[in-house]
Amino acid sequence: QVQLVESGGGSAQAGGSLTLSCVASGINFSRHCMGWFRQAPGKEREGLATIDSTSRNMYFADSVKGRFNISRDNTKDTVYLQMNDLKPEDSAKYYCAAFDVTEARDTVRVLQCSFNTWGQGTLVTVAS
Repeated sequence: QVQLVESGGGSAQAGGSLTLSCVASGINFSRHCMGWFRQAPGKEREGLATIDSTSRNMYFADSVKGRFNISRDNTKDTVYLQMNDLKPEDSAKYYCAAFDVTEARDTVRVLQCSFNTWGQGTLVTVAS
């Protein structure tokens, strides 16, 4: 069973930066695309960024393109989301995502990758 544990959330001022981390277990990490999503209260979950297994290809939602970066360390089974130039509208709960091949859950395809498993999330609050 895949487990994803996010960390690094917190409060920031507009224009500031935060880096989120997600440690994965129960998955052959180096073979899978990974992604980050967020969901603000009253809004739908939004796919933000994905990275393929070799870090060769990364894709970003228009809302974060040029401000956020995704990276991974396959030696640590960890994926990161570097968030720069934060805006109040970036306030949300941020989730790491992966595809668990052992689970027959509904799958979503976002930014060139498929996902069916999310972590518990980490909260990001950006003050103006």
